[in-house]
Amino acid sequence: MSSKFRLFTKRFFIIINIIVVAVFLLACLIPYLNPKTWWFISFLGLAFPFLLFIVLAFLIWWLIVLKPKLALISAVALLLGYKSITAFLAFHSPKTFNYKKQAGNLRVASWNVARFLELKRNNNEASMKRLNMFEQIKQQDADILCLQEFHTSTNPDYYDNITPIQKELGYPYFYFSFDEDGDRHYYSSIIFSKFPIIDSGLVRYPRPTLPDVLLFTDIKYNKDTIRVYTTHLQSNLLDKKDYERLNKIKSGEDSIVSNSKNILAKLKRGSVNRGIQATIISDILGVSPYPFLLCADLNDIPNSYTYFTAKGNLQDAFLKKGAGIGRTFASISPTLRIDYIFTDKQFKIIQFNRIAKRLSDHYMLVADVELKSPNP
Repeated sequence: MSSKFRLFTKRFFIIINIIVVAVFLLACLIPYLNPKTWWFISFLGLAFPFLLFIVLAFLIWWLIVLKPKLALISAVALLLGYKSITAFLAFHSPKTFNYKKQAGNLRVASWNVARFLELKRNNNEASMKRLNMFEQIKQQDADILCLQEFHTSTNPDYYDNITPIQKELGYPYFYFSFDEDGDRHYYSSIIFSKFPIIDSGLVRYPRPTLPDVLLFTDIKYNKDTIRVYTTHLQSNLLDKKDYERLNKIKSGEDSIVSNSKNILAKLKRGSVNRGIQATIISDILGVSPYPFLLCADLNDIPNSYTYFTAKGNLQDAFLKKGAGIGRTFASISPTLRIDYIFTDKQFKIIQFNRIAKRLSDHYMLVADVELKSPNP
């Protein structure tokens, strides 16, 4: 009887292992499947970290029970999925960020500031956090500062966020698209620079995506010219009710079916639109006349069509110098890395820092880079 039970148990775990591996490998295909057609598979990307953990767990388990041949099921899957794994994890030991800038290094900071939390002038908690956010920006001493979900206003009852960054934080040059977001309110991404901006421009993504933009500035950097892009891609537009539904699903308080219908519709729309935007980014970056950097809130994870399409052959600063998972979004799941600093191959990435302070709902990213050679 015991031998039959052991045989049944062994076969049961082999079948589960094979099913998990199959789903894991399907998730590894997501970067190559346009969500316009394969949107229902793109959802698996969110489960990738957990699938990876289970595949690893099976590998270790079969080795522990001295079944190396069965361990090959997971081992082969991990080898086949190495591109997704190496996009998800940075394999470096944690290092302390050296805030003293070295000669020849350019420091770049990128941050989704969530409109600095408070629009109207007052002394509430959000306004106090806004001041802390300005202090954090100051502490980085970045040469180039890219901010997404930036808000400013010319209405004196509301915050003008451009002037203090220019005058108090030392960024005399900036480029902002001034997209109107109500009466004398403006909302978009923005690029600040301590070096002169000699040219600038923007590309608007087509409808039905939201009016996010891809901004660029050509910056006179010593004797060279570099181009800096920044963008914020279509969010999933989850609201307070959606987060409440997610909490109910996680806690098992209510049916996953009734609570997920609206969320899935938003995830589908967001995934499809980000795929469109990522293709546009790839096309535009491909014709840059100068060495360039891209600071972006892609609103998508590394194991996604959006990430692989926008990144292309660029360097991901986190993967080059970071460690672990590198979460950048503070809510929902500890696996969400959706903010990035990319560079082309003409830059060498010296160091990287992720500042995990919950001021905005995103974490700030900072990287020191070096231009390898002057422009011809």
